[in-house]
Amino acid sequence: MLLLEFACLQVLDGLTTLLFLGKGVAEGNPLVRAALGASHAGLALPLVLIKLAGVLVAYYAYRSGRTKMLRRINVWFALCVAWNLAAIVATSV
Repeated sequence: MLLLEFACLQVLDGLTTLLFLGKGVAEGNPLVRAALGASHAGLALPLVLIKLAGVLVAYYAYRSGRTKMLRRINVWFALCVAWNLAAIVATSV
């Protein structure tokens, strides 16, 4: 269940990131910002690759019994999604 939650949060984070980038809000994560800036394939491909890499790391954490860490990361990504939604709402007002 933890891994599924993580994957769903990655999808939500990716979608909300694309939405706020489309509204002109800058990406706050320096790693993601660099990947987006270095890509010639648009915004979606580097974001999908970063999210897939995150899922692979989460899978490793889950398989190695680091469920407490995975729970904490899920909370962090839920907060990221909430932040992204707040940025989208703020630019829509």
